[in-house]
Amino acid sequence: MVGLIPVSSPFGHLHLACCIQGFCVKSGTVLHPSVSTALTTIYSRLNEIDLARQLFDESLEKPVAAWNALISGYTQNGLTEMAISLFQEMMATEFTLNPVMITSILSASAQLGALSFGKTVHQLIKSKNLEQNIYVLTALIDMYAKCGNISEAWQLFDLTSEKNTVTWNTRIFGYGLHGYGHEALKLFNEMLHLGFQPSSVTFLSVLYACNHAGLVRERDEIFHAMVNKYKIEPLAEHYACMVDILGRAGQLEKALEFIRRMPVEPGPAVWGTLLGACMIHKDTNLACVASERLFELDPGNVGYYVLLSNIYSVERNFPKAASVREVVKKINLSKTPGCTVIEVNGTPNIFVCGDRSHSQTTAIYAKLEELTGKMREMGYQSETVTALHDVEEEEKELMFNVHSEKLAIAFGLITTEPGTEIRIIKNL
Repeated sequence: MVGLIPVSSPFGHLHLACCIQGFCVKSGTVLHPSVSTALTTIYSRLNEIDLARQLFDESLEKPVAAWNALISGYTQNGLTEMAISLFQEMMATEFTLNPVMITSILSASAQLGALSFGKTVHQLIKSKNLEQNIYVLTALIDMYAKCGNISEAWQLFDLTSEKNTVTWNTRIFGYGLHGYGHEALKLFNEMLHLGFQPSSVTFLSVLYACNHAGLVRERDEIFHAMVNKYKIEPLAEHYACMVDILGRAGQLEKALEFIRRMPVEPGPAVWGTLLGACMIHKDTNLACVASERLFELDPGNVGYYVLLSNIYSVERNFPKAASVREVVKKINLSKTPGCTVIEVNGTPNIFVCGDRSHSQTTAIYAKLEELTGKMREMGYQSETVTALHDVEEEEKELMFNVHSEKLAIAFGLITTEPGTEIRIIKNL
């Protein structure tokens, strides 16, 4: 029965998995460890996380593979807190760590920005003598880099004796993430010199680094080498990177020309990148072109509507901005709320815009008002033009002063010693 469950190639087989589960329920085999684990795995990979959790909870016997599957499923679906909670639950049992589980939980730590928890996992890895496993080491490097502790990430990279392409990719991406474009290029060239074969992800990481450092000429050379020398077919993400750097440089017409010359049909990632550039450079005409394609390709993504509305607001075309927001209301779309995570004393604290649910809300807002006052004295003015046009200016400024990032930083300032490094991570 387990052989019929398409665990290795699950996509497109949800109906088949449900039918097999139904048969297993009728035949009384659904709670057999190998069957329930296989079904938990396929539901996790198909993002049917509630079905996966239900099967996991109903199973009387939970092998390590079942724990692996659900923790990985939570991580892949962005439910990082659930992944960490389940991992902690598993650690209370007699199960021992394995590389598959470690890479999943380190990925969850990286997504959540839970550096203290990641360090705790690192200590567990050392205690189990798993630090020399290349996949575990790569996951550690990725976690430290994404959580902002780049010195620890690079130290681990330098100590890795048997690096593979994924390890190099992780460090190159880490450089790009923190704006070290030239260092990323130097590392890429070193990787090639040592005989490592670059992958599609390698080139994506290098292009990403070029974007953040404004390296237009180098970006063109990298893209040309990827296509012509290494015969790697660009993905949507590669094309989006190319459009992004043109957009950052204000070359929007060139970006549009590049899109129209693409040998494949440009998707939402490419048009979305152009729309974002239109917001930066206040180009309403091109924004209309990009948004029209995006509304056709990805009509359920409310972010594109919000971006277009903001572009109209910047141009002070408030009737158009209002009409876009009205469309969002009519088709009943809702925007995923942006949130910011800050870890203090090992505990992640999550803030959303205008958040007043924290136990230290009064002190946080007092600190924020103090900082805002000092900024005003130095000439700072809030950019309120993208706020709703029918709101009073004072209220607009209040809306912009309670962004989740500002709340998180204010909380960090009142709960840590002077000179302490403050790290915040956004979900969007």
